[in-house]
Order: sequence, then C-alpha cells, then structure tokens
Amino acid sequence: MYAIIEDGGRQYKIQEGQEIAVDYREGKAGDKIEFPKVLAVSSGDSLTLGKPTVDGASVSAEVVGVEMGDKIFIQKFRRRKNARRRTGHRQMYTKVKISKIES
Repeated sequence: MYAIIEDGGRQYKIQEGQEIAVDYREGKAGDKIEFPKVLAVSSGDSLTLGKPTVDGASVSAEVVGVEMGDKIFIQKFRRRKNARRRTGHRQMYTKVKISKIES
C-alpha cells in the first residue's frame, strides 16, 4: 500500500514505516503530524485518484527529529572588478516516520 501526498509544494510517494524529510516545522520527537492532502492511494490492485484530493483519506506520521541538509554555496562574481562574495546555506528538515495511511 502506498500513497502520494502533497506537503510544502512538493509531492511524496510514501509507504507505511517509511521515513521522509519534509520542510521544517515546530515539534519534538514523538509528536504526531497529519497530512490531509492525499492525491492518490493504492492498496493492492486498486488505485484511487483524487480530484484534486481523495475524500476521507489522510496520512498520519510521527516526528523522528530535526536534521540539517547538505551545505550549498552561493558565489557572486563581478568580472574585471576583483569583487567576489561567497556565502553558504543549510536547510533544516523535519524527519518523519509514516505510521498510518487511511483511505
């Protein structure tokens, strides 16, 4: 059984017991999160597609913790001016474990 959910403008294909990293949100390890925007649910041979979401379907998950993404570097450069600037950024993510898919 799997489902396709939308969160933060991104779509995730998930299964029960799977751990995914979603955009950072407040919460401690052990807190519950609900994902109400379920776009599709598949159970065995049947596939239910939503228009745009599946009615009565939801996905519940448990927060595992907060993690930092890979560091990316931003470089700005002006040619012939000897002007260079380099900065970095690390995005924060909330890691969740999918506990139940209700259809």
